[in-house]
Amino acid sequence: MSSGIEVITFGCRLNAYESEVMKRHAENAGLGHAVIVNTCAVTSEAVRQARQAIRKARREHPGARLIVTGCAAQVEPERFAEMDEVDQVVGNMEKMAAETFSPDFGVGAAEKIRVADIMAVTETAGHLVEGFEGRARAFVQVQNGCDHRCTFCIIPYGRGPSRSVPMGAIVDEVRRLVAVGHNEVVLTGVDLTSYGEDLPGRPSLGQLTRRLLKAVPELPRLRISSIDAAEADDDLIAALGEETRLMPHLHLSLQAGNDLILKRMKRRHLRGDAIRFAARLRAARPDIVLGADFIAGFPTESEEAFEDTLRLVDEAGLTYLHVFPFSPRPGTPAAKMPQVPRTIGKARAERLRAKGDEALARFLDGRLHRTERAIVETPALARTEHFAPVRLPRAATPGEILTVTIAAREGGELIAA
Repeated sequence: MSSGIEVITFGCRLNAYESEVMKRHAENAGLGHAVIVNTCAVTSEAVRQARQAIRKARREHPGARLIVTGCAAQVEPERFAEMDEVDQVVGNMEKMAAETFSPDFGVGAAEKIRVADIMAVTETAGHLVEGFEGRARAFVQVQNGCDHRCTFCIIPYGRGPSRSVPMGAIVDEVRRLVAVGHNEVVLTGVDLTSYGEDLPGRPSLGQLTRRLLKAVPELPRLRISSIDAAEADDDLIAALGEETRLMPHLHLSLQAGNDLILKRMKRRHLRGDAIRFAARLRAARPDIVLGADFIAGFPTESEEAFEDTLRLVDEAGLTYLHVFPFSPRPGTPAAKMPQVPRTIGKARAERLRAKGDEALARFLDGRLHRTERAIVETPALARTEHFAPVRLPRAATPGEILTVTIAAREGGELIAA
C-alpha cells in the first residue's frame, strides 16, 4: 500500500464514491497505516461478509488502525464495536468529515463508537473528488438518503432522509472530473429520482441531466444509475430521447412482478406500471437497455407470484438482472411477515438469474458484427454505451473511448475483432 491507506468497500456505487472521499481525507490528514471498511446493510449476507473482511484485514495488517463505517455500522454500531479487531466505528455522517481521519481522532477515547442520529441530517455537501484513480468512470453523488419505507429495507435508517446536492456544485464537480481525464460520469444516489425535492425550485433529475450536458459539453458520456420507475420525471425521459451523450442504459428498482407482493413490499408501482414505463422508455430511446433489481422469496410469495416476476423479465424487456434471495433485516416490517423457506428463496433466485442470463445472451448475440463505442475499464476490457462488457484484442488505456467491431460472444461478454 503506497499511501498506507486501504479501503474495503461493500455495496452500492454510492459507497464506492464515498470510499474515494474517505481515502482522500485520510491521505490528506496523514493518517498513516490504516484500513477503512465501508459496510453495506442491504442484506444479512452483506453484514456477514463485512465482519469476515474485518477479521481478515486485522490478520493481514496487525498494526493498522481499523475503522469501520457505512450503513451496517450506522444501523448496528455496537455489533462492530464488540469486535476485538475494530479500533473505531464511525457513522455515515461522520465518514464524510475530514477531521474523522486525523491521526488523533478518537484516540484514547473510552467509547469506540462515533455514530450520530442520521435521521437528523438535513444537508448533503458536495464531496468533491478530483478523479478516481484507476477507474474508467467517475461516480458523482447528487443525492443521499430516502424518505420511503419499503418493508424489506433498512437503508433509510442507515442513510437518513432524502437530501440533494445543489446543481451548481454538481456541474463544478463534473467539470473537474472531465478536466483530469474522465470520459464517463455516473450520477448516483440512494433514491436518485427523488433528486431536487428538497432544493429551492425543486429541480428534477431530468433537469439536472439536461443542465449538466449543456454546461459541460466536453463530457463525452453521462450515465444514470438505479432509478425508481414511480418517480422518473418527464424531463429525464425526454433527455434520453434527445441527448446522445446520455447513455442508453437504465437500471430500474422493480423488486417483484406480482401486485400483491409489491403492495406488501410497500412499493409505489404495480406490475403494469413497470411494463408501461419500460415501453415509454423504448418509445423515447428505441435502443435503450434496461436492467432491474429483484428480490426472490419475499415473505408470503407463492409459486404463482414468483412466476409473475419471471414473466416480467420478458414483458418489460429486461436485460441485466440483479437478484437477491430475500434476507430478513431485523427492525423491518418484512422480517415479521410469514417467511418463505430460505431454500425456496435461494432456488427462486437461481431461476431468476438463469432467466436473466438468457435475456443477456439474446441481447449480446444481437450486437454481433456491429460497431460499438466502448470505454476502456482495464487494459483488456471495455464497456459499450449499453454497458455490455467487451474483451479487447490488444491492451488499451483505461478511460479511452474506442470504436470496436464485435466478432463473437463468450458467455456474458462480447469479443472485439
